[in-house]
Amino acid sequence: MNPRALLLDSFRAAVAAADPATVLPPHLPAPPRGRTVVVGGGKAAASMAVAVEAHWPAHAPLSGLVVTRYRHSLPTRRIEVVEASHPLPDGRGEAAALRMLELAGALGPDDLLLALISGGGSSLLAAPVDGVTLPELRRVTRALLGAGAPIQDINTVRKHLTRLSGGRLARAANGARVCTLIVSDVVGDDPTHIASGPCAPDPTTCADALAALARHDIDPPASIRAHLEAQGTVADTAKPGEPCFARTGNRVIANAHGSLEAAARVFEQAGIAACVLSDRVAGNAQDVAMQHAALARTVSKRPLALISGGETTVTLRPRHGRGGRNAEFLLTLASALNAQDAWAIACDTDGIDGSEDNAGALLAPDTLARARARSIDPAAYLAAHDSYGFFAALGDLVVTGPTRTNVNDYRALLLT
Repeated sequence: MNPRALLLDSFRAAVAAADPATVLPPHLPAPPRGRTVVVGGGKAAASMAVAVEAHWPAHAPLSGLVVTRYRHSLPTRRIEVVEASHPLPDGRGEAAALRMLELAGALGPDDLLLALISGGGSSLLAAPVDGVTLPELRRVTRALLGAGAPIQDINTVRKHLTRLSGGRLARAANGARVCTLIVSDVVGDDPTHIASGPCAPDPTTCADALAALARHDIDPPASIRAHLEAQGTVADTAKPGEPCFARTGNRVIANAHGSLEAAARVFEQAGIAACVLSDRVAGNAQDVAMQHAALARTVSKRPLALISGGETTVTLRPRHGRGGRNAEFLLTLASALNAQDAWAIACDTDGIDGSEDNAGALLAPDTLARARARSIDPAAYLAAHDSYGFFAALGDLVVTGPTRTNVNDYRALLLT
C-alpha cells in the first residue's frame, strides 16, 4: 500500500463525483416552446455550461451568459462565459449580473430560464443595490471573511446588499419557468445559501443581516447600515410564497455526500475499511483538527480511513502568513497526533485552499520529524497562520489547478 497515492486517488474520486460533465446531463429539463436562456455563476459555471451545450438538442434555441472565477473558463459555443473576481467581487462580475437581470426580464411565459449555480456565485454575481458601492460591498465581504464568519452569515448579509441574490433572479424572470441546477458547496445543501440563492426564496431579513454583522463585531459603511436599517421602505429579497416561485425549481445535482461516498469506495477497493464521519463538519479549522485527533486516538482497529467533508473557517489576525483552512487543519492535526501512525489529506474540491494556488496538503507520520530536521517550527507557522509556507517547505502541498467544481472540503485521515 502506498498511503500517499491512495489519499490522492481518494481526493480525485471525490472531485470526479461532482464533475458537471457527469452529474448535470440527467437533470436537464426538456426544451420549452419558446427560448431557453442560460444564466449563472460560480466556480463550476463554465463546466456546467459546457455540459448543457453538449446535451442540449441542436435544433432547440439556446443562449445565455455565465460568470466564473478567473482562470476557470472553458471554451463554449452558445453560452458566453465571463471571468470575474472571487472571493471579493469586481466590476466584471457586477456587469455580468446586471446583464443577467436584463436577459431574465426579456423572457415570457413560454420561455425557460436555466440557472447554473455553484459555490463562489455570491461574489461573482455581486451587483450592489442602489445606494451601496462596489468598494463598500468589498469592504464588508473582506471583514466577514477575515472574522471567520460561517458562510450562512456571510450570505445573509450579501443577499440584502446585491441585486440578483435572495431569489431576485427568479423574480426578474417575468413569468418564465425557472430551472435551477446547483452544485452545492454549503453544509446542509440549502439552496437559499448556495451562491446566496439567486432563485430560492429568502426567509431572512435586513435585521438578520445587521445581526450577523454585529455577531462578528463589524461596523459597516454608513450607506450599508442605512440600507439595512431601512427595512420595509426599500426593495428586498424575494420571500417564500411570492408568485415567481410557483414556476421555479431548485435542484442540487452534486454535493459533498456523493463525493465522500465515492472516496470511501477507493479505500474499500484497496482493502481498507472506510468510515464517512459527516459531510457537515463546520467550525474553526484548528478545533476540527483537534476533534479528529481525539477520535483517531480511540481507534484500535486499523487500517481505517476516517472521511469527512463540510467547510471549516480560519479567524485571521491583522498580520498573517499564507495558508487556507485545509492546510491549517492539517498543521494542527500534525501537532495533535505527534507522529502517530497516521496519514492525512485535506483539500478543497475546487482546487483552491482559501485564496492560494494549492488545493490543500498531505500529512505523513514523519512530517514533524522532517520539519524539525530543517529547523522548521510548526507551532510558529501555525501561530502565524502560515500553513501554506509550512507544507510548501516540505514539498507536501497538493496542487491541482482549478477543478471547475466545488462541493466543499475533503478530509481523509488514514490510520495505519
